Amino acid sequence: MDSDRSSETAADLRRPIIELRGVTKRFGRQLVLDDIDLAVERGKNTVIIGRSGTGKSVLLKHIVGLLKPDRGEVYFEGQRIDQLSERALVPIRRQISFVFQLNALFDSMTVLENVTFPMMENSDVRLDREQMIALARRCLSMVGLAGFDHKRPAELSGGEKKRVAFARAIAMDPPPKVILYDEPTAGLDPQRSDVINKLIRELQEKVHVTGIVVTHDMKLAYEVGDRILMLYNGRFIADCTPEELRQVRDPHVRRFVDGEAEPEDVVTYVA
Repeated sequence: MDSDRSSETAADLRRPIIELRGVTKRFGRQLVLDDIDLAVERGKNTVIIGRSGTGKSVLLKHIVGLLKPDRGEVYFEGQRIDQLSERALVPIRRQISFVFQLNALFDSMTVLENVTFPMMENSDVRLDREQMIALARRCLSMVGLAGFDHKRPAELSGGEKKRVAFARAIAMDPPPKVILYDEPTAGLDPQRSDVINKLIRELQEKVHVTGIVVTHDMKLAYEVGDRILMLYNGRFIADCTPEELRQVRDPHVRRFVDGEAEPEDVVTYVA
């Protein structure tokens, strides 16, 4: 399954596919994103790391228009989208797939029905029912789930459910330009996590998709990331390649990467 990007000009390919400019977001008194700037290079995997509650998933929701910034601007393919209505966002969202942390599969549907469901619900899809089923089966085969058509989510392992979610994310016509991955290895053992890591890279290479990955998993970050950013107190405090990240000396970055607690988080027991 190859994506058709033949209509993109040289200028399109040089331009960031997604941009956040001065994005600020508060929930009550809590400042979650603080004047964030981010330009996402097309065709690459951008990984965002950081502690729980630092705004990583909030950032993803701004990209797909599920949240609006209190201040700042969000662009997709050069078009400002943060001011668009829900109706106007529909064609934007058709170019972006979201792999949710908990997979968001329908328990009452088979694997094949889960993968075809978004296409069936999209009135603009150019395929008939048989073509949709054929595309869904090709995508399931790509993620190593050929023959799983009639299984239900309850019969699958955690890793298999994750791969169904990946198949659903790419079963689009045309294929998505961007996939947003929210903690794609959460709850998986190291071996199944490694399968997911390889799959993210494979989708980037075979479908030519731009990936934005939110994760705590440093093995995943190092293996799939072309660029890694760390979000801390609402701002990026690291922005580098995986190789460069290993050399960063900022204490907050080092403690996160090395799995060490921040001093203020350590509770001393007093007898």
